[in-house]
Amino acid sequence: MTVLSEQEFRVKCDEALAAARRALLPLADSEDFEVELQNGVLNLVFEEPADAKFVVSPNAPVRQIWVSAMARSYKLSWAPELSAFALDGETLSRLLDRLARQFLKG
Repeated sequence: MTVLSEQEFRVKCDEALAAARRALLPLADSEDFEVELQNGVLNLVFEEPADAKFVVSPNAPVRQIWVSAMARSYKLSWAPELSAFALDGETLSRLLDRLARQFLKG
């Protein structure tokens, strides 16, 4: 396991959150939900099929990105082989896309 310095973590986190936001924008536009990146936290805000919010935030002490979505928590660590934060080989962008689509289906 690669342990990132705090500085490396922050840089990679910022890049990962920005990339995830960009990747989600087309889906957000077509499905009418918000993707907001503020103060280093990414929020997906839904009004349909129900009011909901997914929160994606860095957890610097453990060098992970945490995703809180649909009453579950996902903890993604840096995966050097993928050059991405991932959980069981699924990158942050893919995880968020999958969860958003799952939520939108109801």
